[in-house]
Amino acid sequence: MARIAGVNIPTNKRVTIALRYIHGIGPAKAGEICEKVGIASECRVNELSDAEVLRIREAIDSDYMVEGDLRREVAVNIKRLMDQGCYRGVRHRRGLPVRGQRTHTNARTRKGPARAIAGKKK
Repeated sequence: MARIAGVNIPTNKRVTIALRYIHGIGPAKAGEICEKVGIASECRVNELSDAEVLRIREAIDSDYMVEGDLRREVAVNIKRLMDQGCYRGVRHRRGLPVRGQRTHTNARTRKGPARAIAGKKK
């Protein structure tokens, strides 16, 4: 099992798919990494040599912010918005949708399960 950026990537999947298990790498960046390192995108992880895995690991470490560093930066950015007291920060603080979605109905993912209103039934 290959370990890249602190994540065990699945061995029986194609390299471009397996790299997406790393937080901060999506389809475009996975393809870009494979192209930069010189690995065919159809190649499976278990077919890679140790040298190729090492090249992938070095390419990710040098060019991309992934996993812990990325999570930390996102958390700091959200905390900065909350400390400023701007609209987006207030929405984060209250646990409401941040990007202008409606909240009269829907928004249950962000707001949590609906709570009954006491004394409403009559």
